Amino acid sequence: MFGLLHHLFHPTQCYALCAVARSGAHLLSAGLRATHLAGRPLQYFHEQLAQKYSVRYGFDPAHRFSHYVRGIIGATATANAVFGFRMEPWDLDRLIAQLRDSGEFGRPDAPEIEILRAAFPRLRCIQLTREDKLRQAISKARAMQTDLWVSDRENQAAPEPAFDSKLIAHCLLSAQRSEEMWEEFFHRNAIAPLKITYEDLCADYPATVALVLDFLHIRPPPGFSLGPPRTVRQADAMTEEWVERWRLEEEVVHREIGADSRFTI
Repeated sequence: MFGLLHHLFHPTQCYALCAVARSGAHLLSAGLRATHLAGRPLQYFHEQLAQKYSVRYGFDPAHRFSHYVRGIIGATATANAVFGFRMEPWDLDRLIAQLRDSGEFGRPDAPEIEILRAAFPRLRCIQLTREDKLRQAISKARAMQTDLWVSDRENQAAPEPAFDSKLIAHCLLSAQRSEEMWEEFFHRNAIAPLKITYEDLCADYPATVALVLDFLHIRPPPGFSLGPPRTVRQADAMTEEWVERWRLEEEVVHREIGADSRFTI
């Protein structure tokens, strides 16, 4: 009953950016925020980041999770009643468990997609992937060492990272498993996400943002123009050097971390 009333009185369109680390989620999220038509898709349900948003918006996820969900939707939806959020698959099970435990988004044994759609009306999913898995893993390895996850035109300084073949290998495995987890989620819930690659996003940023708006049935006003992205691509000469070093050391790394760690690059 609550789910029906939630749809009637809160006609919000919701969407999830279903991402894998270093797949362009921040770039796409920033572009969608810049439209002022597609919410502010950030990681509101990340285990560590939720506390930051609870302080910013005044809703406590630990005290009353349903209040936090509704509060975040209300506080960050754009004027056209669109709400978006970013998520990696590692946060999905915890989010569903928290929604179930609240008792306000359906019966305890309801399918996960029913729980999610009761919390996030008209939920649609956008899947972000990256075709170049090796450069994706290198990007993550560098970010883990420098703690610089986003580079913009005002802030590009960072500590110097060191090549670590084992770390890159584990980043490759993590990316593969993350994509598998999303595919399993889409399959068991019969979800057909909009699929976007990092490469397409970088090749034509305005067209990719426009594609997402079209998928969400959002019509920009006449004369709308999206400015250039603020995020700067972090790939550089060091990335290319690491690509070559990895390819030289790949077989050694496989032997050291086990036969199950072979990758398709």
